Amino acid sequence: DLFGICEHLDYLQDLGINALYLNPITASASNHRYHTYDYFSIDPILGGEAAFRELLDAAHSRNIRIVPDGVFNHASRGMWEFHHVLENGSGSPYVDWFHFNPEFLNGTKKWGAYPSPEQQNMLQNGIPSYEALGYQAWWNLPALPKLNTQTAAVRNYIFDSAVHWIKFGADGWRLDVPAEINDDAFWREFRQRVKSANPEAYIVGEIWHESQRWLQGDQFDAVMNYLLTGALMGWLIGDKLPPYIFRIGDYHKYLKPIKAEGFADRIDYLINLYQ
Repeated sequence: DLFGICEHLDYLQDLGINALYLNPITASASNHRYHTYDYFSIDPILGGEAAFRELLDAAHSRNIRIVPDGVFNHASRGMWEFHHVLENGSGSPYVDWFHFNPEFLNGTKKWGAYPSPEQQNMLQNGIPSYEALGYQAWWNLPALPKLNTQTAAVRNYIFDSAVHWIKFGADGWRLDVPAEINDDAFWREFRQRVKSANPEAYIVGEIWHESQRWLQGDQFDAVMNYLLTGALMGWLIGDKLPPYIFRIGDYHKYLKPIKAEGFADRIDYLINLYQ
C-alpha cells in the first residue's frame, strides 16, 4: 500500500531514485486498478487520501517526484454513471458517457455488464462487444466500458480529475495507452489544464510506436520508450522471443532478432528520431 512505499523511501533514495511511477491508485475493484470506478478517490485498500498525502509529503522532502497512472480511455463497469445507464436505459442522463447500442438501451436485447455464456461465446468468436453486450468495451473486455471522450461532460470529468490530483500534489501523469483516445485536441486541452495547475507537471504517454505526433510540445513531454525495449529484446533474446509477443498491437514491427551491429544501428535511429 502507499504507507508501505513511505517506509522504503530511504532505501529508494539511497539507490539514487528521484521519481516513482505508480500504477493506478484510484478506487477500483481489481488488484492492478486499471478498472477505475471513481477517479476522485484513492483506493481505501491502499490507505486512501491520507496515505497518498503522507507519501507525497515524504517523497517531496527527499526530492522524489510521484507520477501516478492515468487511465482515461476506459473506466470499469463499477463506475456509478455506467450503472445508472444499466438501471435506466435510454432514460439515463449518462447514455452519452459511454458507447451504447440503442437496441440494448431500449430493452430489445438482453442487457447487463456480466455476459451470459452465449455472449461470452460471441466475444470469444470475435463479435464486437457493441453487438454482443450492448456497449463498446476496451479490447472487448466486458469489465472495461470505453469512455466516450467526445462528450463534453466526460472530457470535463477527466480533466477535472487530472487537475484535482495535480493540485493535491502529484507531480504529473503517466497516461495509459493514450493513443486510444485518438484526438489531438483532447490531449492539447489535457496538457493545458494540467500545466495550468502545475507548469512543472510531467506528462508521459504509453505509446508503443514512433511518437512524433504527440511530442510537438503541445501534448506530452515524453513517451515510454518501447522502441528501445524492442531493440534490446531483439538483441538479447533474439530468436527465443515468445510467440505471444507478436500479437501485441503492432509491436511485432519492431521485434526481430538482431546482432550487435543491427542493435547499434537501431539505437542511432532512435536517438535521432525526435530531434
